[in-house]
Amino acid sequence: MHRLNPKYIRIALIVVISLIIIVLIGGYIAYTKRDAILQREIAKAKATAKTAYNIDLQIGSATFTGLSTVSFSNIVVVPQNRDSLLSIKKLEISVKLMPLIYGAVKLSDVDLEDGHLNLTDINKVKNFDFLFKKKKDSTATQTKGSLAELANKLINEFLYKIPDNLKLKNFLFTFTKDSTTLKLLTTTAAIKSGTLTSTINVNDGTATWHFEGKLHPSDKEIDVKLYADGKKVELPGIEEHYHTKLSFDTITTQLTKVERGGGETRIYGSWSVSNLLISNRKLATNDIVVPSASIDANVFVGANYISLDSSSVIHLKKITAHPYIKYTLSPVKIYELKINTGWLNGQDLFDSFPGGLFESFAGIQVAGRLNYSLNFYLDASNPDAVQFNSQMNKDNFRILKFGKTDLTKLNRPFVQTPYEVKSQAPPFTVGPANPDYTPLNEIATDTRNAIMTSEDPSFYSNNGFVEESIRKSIATDFEKKKFSRGGSTISMQLIRNTFLNRDKNLARKIEEIMLVWMIENNHLMTKDRMLEVYFNIVEFGYHIYGIGPASRYYFGKTPGQLTLGESIYLASILPNPKAGLYAFMPDGSLRPGLHGYFNLIGNLMAGHGKAQRDSNAYGFYNVRLKESLRREVSTVDTAKADSIIKQGNDDNDATPVVEPEKKLTFFQRLFGKKDTTRKAEETKNDDKATVTVNGKTFPIDTAGKTKKQIRQEKRAIKKLEGEREKEQDQKGY
Repeated sequence: MHRLNPKYIRIALIVVISLIIIVLIGGYIAYTKRDAILQREIAKAKATAKTAYNIDLQIGSATFTGLSTVSFSNIVVVPQNRDSLLSIKKLEISVKLMPLIYGAVKLSDVDLEDGHLNLTDINKVKNFDFLFKKKKDSTATQTKGSLAELANKLINEFLYKIPDNLKLKNFLFTFTKDSTTLKLLTTTAAIKSGTLTSTINVNDGTATWHFEGKLHPSDKEIDVKLYADGKKVELPGIEEHYHTKLSFDTITTQLTKVERGGGETRIYGSWSVSNLLISNRKLATNDIVVPSASIDANVFVGANYISLDSSSVIHLKKITAHPYIKYTLSPVKIYELKINTGWLNGQDLFDSFPGGLFESFAGIQVAGRLNYSLNFYLDASNPDAVQFNSQMNKDNFRILKFGKTDLTKLNRPFVQTPYEVKSQAPPFTVGPANPDYTPLNEIATDTRNAIMTSEDPSFYSNNGFVEESIRKSIATDFEKKKFSRGGSTISMQLIRNTFLNRDKNLARKIEEIMLVWMIENNHLMTKDRMLEVYFNIVEFGYHIYGIGPASRYYFGKTPGQLTLGESIYLASILPNPKAGLYAFMPDGSLRPGLHGYFNLIGNLMAGHGKAQRDSNAYGFYNVRLKESLRREVSTVDTAKADSIIKQGNDDNDATPVVEPEKKLTFFQRLFGKKDTTRKAEETKNDDKATVTVNGKTFPIDTAGKTKKQIRQEKRAIKKLEGEREKEQDQKGY
């Protein structure tokens, strides 16, 4: 073995000793000058606060009380012309020396007494708005850093600010927004040997909270929970400002690991809640109660994206699911969502529904297994190419016993109670005992085909949902930045009107989808029966329900005597039935604004072989309102009438003819209201009397129409033809 030359050893020792002496000398100088350095840094901080943020920072005294401990007294932070933001009577802070050598400030001990953080937002004037002001940065034009690096830095900054030891006494947090104030007084809080304890007085004694658990920031491990003494934790101010009541027994947060590598920052943690209660009428009519829920969340942050990895698991009572969510920020925004439950026991799924949701299934008993999967992908630069696939697979799934609602009730005569806002229509029997009831085979073929072409062209071939229609609705809603287009099938409309209330909330929509799946996929009704019931309950006017009363009311005919033109008219008023009479002129003929609609529906029917090609608007000129009703038609100009009949929303009520509700038309319900930002584009070809879509030319009757009406008609044709493009090859209605 080769021995080191003693000469080299002596040289190394001399170098090491010299460095130690230099460090000691430097440390001594720094130690003796530390108070001067501290005062200089405080002066800089005060000047920066004043010039950059218009903040008056006052510190009564600041001095070192140990090698790395600084003691402050009477700290006050007051934004200019605002209420005082922060005051602290006593604050002692100790930092660790080793991280400090590398430029990182890691808190060792914090001792704070009598502090007050006061946030105010009164008449839209905030005393904390300086926190959101962007600083001018000369490097702003430089390339933005990696999100992974930023996430890793923020986590470290947060963990480094958690002291190893904490003593806190009487720290008050208040938030005042106009006339309401939230007060949280932390009477005591301590961290000792990694254990956190605290007592928080809420709003002068209305509740006492405890925030406690284990904190090991150096190991990047956190396990803490929040709960209240003898009652639920209720978040103050939520109900007043957001019309939402939110409470729970205990909420737990865990951070188990943070990794950095492969260009990603990976954050592993979990969150759980017990007896969560949410009350919000936009979510559900009743209070939503979740006895237990949790998520094992693995969040991966890359250079340009943030994602919830598919290894994450959602737990809801007896069921689990694996979600995958990814949001890519650049070079274009991309949204991805995948959910896969795997095979679940069917009864476990229904038993795990939160309380207050999906009352139709309360008490249901099922057998077999279910597996749900969802795949969604949207590129913001090309929303029309959005991918959407939602599928529920079943394995020997069957219903053993219905719950609160008998899902086969529509197979028998039943009593239908129409939904009205202003004046309740009387209930009526849907069945042969009602003289207005019309069997499916006694409804004119043209009527069936016209309404199915308008509402659900693939009714006989779909399973209650048209995925392509939903996909296009997503694309349209994303482009318009609002929910402007739906994709309801006849099955969905039927279930909505017979099984559910008309409260507009998310829970009702989900329950509607589930009911349609249960009925369609378990063959609880035949398609013919569904269509027959639909035709006998659908609204065609003020207190006019069913095809029998409608055909007699408008034309003095039976449903079997209706012509093609009369059938297309009835299809046209379904989105806004209470304004149906506005479609007619005082002489009983149709207003010109419907001419394009007749051509559109007629051409679509002809394309499916359900009608003969007709260059004369498919019976438009032969439709006549029965004579006894003509005197009820208001004498209004064409533009006003067209405007009224092109507005519809089938959840609202109206007074017929005199003061109808503003509702969306068939086109607007599918494609959304007019976007005025596109007005310039839409006026380019207004002078043409035809519109060509996918190689097909549709004539436009311009007689008596304004340019605006012609534009609206062209737009409607283009959009509906695009909607039907992929459905043209489907067989059956």
